[in-house]
Amino acid sequence: MAEPSPPSPPESERPPSPFSVPVFRAVWIANITTNFGTLIQSVGASWLMTSLTTSPTLIALVQASTMAPVMLLALWAGAVADNLDRRKVMLWAQGFMLVVSTILAICAWQELLSPWLLLAFTFLIGAGTAFNGPAWQASVGEMVPRAALPAAVAYNSMGFNLARSLGPAIGGVIVAAAGAAAAFFANAFSYIGLIMVLSRWRPQLPPRLLPPERIGEAVGAGIRYVAMSPHLRAVMLRATLFGLAAGALPALTPLIARDHIAGGALTYGVLLGAFGLGAVAGALSSSRLRGSRSNEMIVRLATLAFAVGTAVSAISYILPITIVAMMVAGAGWVLALSTFNITVQFASPRWVVGRALASYQMASSGGIALGSWLFGGLAGAYGVDIALLIAAALQAAVAMVGLWRPLPEVQTLNLDPLSRWTEPQVAVSVEPRSGPIVVTIEYRIAATDIRAFLAVMAERRRIRIRDGARHWALMRDLGEPDLWIERYHVATWLEYVRHNQRRTHADAANSDRVMALHKGPDKPRVHRMIERQTGSLPILYPPGVGDALTDPTQPG
Repeated sequence: MAEPSPPSPPESERPPSPFSVPVFRAVWIANITTNFGTLIQSVGASWLMTSLTTSPTLIALVQASTMAPVMLLALWAGAVADNLDRRKVMLWAQGFMLVVSTILAICAWQELLSPWLLLAFTFLIGAGTAFNGPAWQASVGEMVPRAALPAAVAYNSMGFNLARSLGPAIGGVIVAAAGAAAAFFANAFSYIGLIMVLSRWRPQLPPRLLPPERIGEAVGAGIRYVAMSPHLRAVMLRATLFGLAAGALPALTPLIARDHIAGGALTYGVLLGAFGLGAVAGALSSSRLRGSRSNEMIVRLATLAFAVGTAVSAISYILPITIVAMMVAGAGWVLALSTFNITVQFASPRWVVGRALASYQMASSGGIALGSWLFGGLAGAYGVDIALLIAAALQAAVAMVGLWRPLPEVQTLNLDPLSRWTEPQVAVSVEPRSGPIVVTIEYRIAATDIRAFLAVMAERRRIRIRDGARHWALMRDLGEPDLWIERYHVATWLEYVRHNQRRTHADAANSDRVMALHKGPDKPRVHRMIERQTGSLPILYPPGVGDALTDPTQPG
């Protein structure tokens, strides 16, 4: 008699489906419509450029002009997403793109576009995308429960690639039948549904305990966090290199359709549709691959697949063969980029996830934009086939970078706030803007533990600087050899509070190890001090005079 199968876990223990959340379902559907519009617009712009100029460089710059704003504005967009209402940020971005797309459609309809004016419009649409992207990706965590977040991220990638599989072909049909202006009008119309859904959404957000960071400070904090996170640095490097080599194929696809296949706008749309179908296949296989392969192995296989697809597209002059090559490249494209995206999401705490995602977008889009420009120039000088073969060889070399800098495995990281720290009571009155603040912490370390202590404090230095500390130093008392002092600065008392509230569960092991090495009878002694300049001493007035000078209700 066969053994009974193990019982299914209780319904309450199963991760909920993101589609069970009405707002996620509505936004997901509306976002697919917007993605269709974006891809239709991309086909219209690329094909219109082929009629405005014969320059391969200008044709390739259509994609570069869309990606360049993401590279230039990503950090600002991420800071805005982390510090303002993400729903409102998305509404403003969608409204801006609606206006720009409408004006572009009118100009195309009236035949007022020149190559550089078309690039200017695509640049502005790219700017709207740059601000919308981090807010949208970071807001998914506000739409669905944490347990459903991985599935929601995967469904978002699936939705985009579903649009990619059909959008370009639809765009090719629209351009062939009614011209580029009709494609631009279709894109403008596609924003309306998402604007309506976002207008009705009212997220239940936890109250902000601290005021938002200033945008400049928030950008700096995001850069610092990424720079001091080894996991994120590895993703940024790999995403940049992948984008640099991968930018050639989508940028030169219009020339493949026109020169290699001798086709028109419909052929171009079919090739992009094949790329999208391959991306859908890659997305469908991603869950199974993640269950049996490491992040590094998935990216390495995806990179090699993209290299093969690019090389075959370079030498093929037969449409069916090129379609298969584009499908292979599309599968590699989505597997690599979705793996980068998921790694960034799991390697970033919520307070900085928008900026981390923006940094990733800047890295990948910057690589794609640079690759589009570089290989567009090579195509103009040596031909499309030579440029694509060079790109394929570079992509194969990029796959080998993982032997030196592999992608991290971060799925088990717990980056929720540690919440062990509470704001201390101080004897001197301070305001949030008071500062600079200097903090010293005294440890008693046995001589036999010095080597271990130094190793632990090296990691502590990284965590401190990552979370906002400046001028970190570790000192040993010459009169008491077992006394070690950690010192760091923060700009204001508010930044000191932020710094300590940014500690995560993943950092707890370091704190616990430091405490275990401390041999003093009491806990490490903490001194919190505020810097004061001797040249700016307060003026002491007689009783009552100071009040008269600062109270607006007093005469004089």
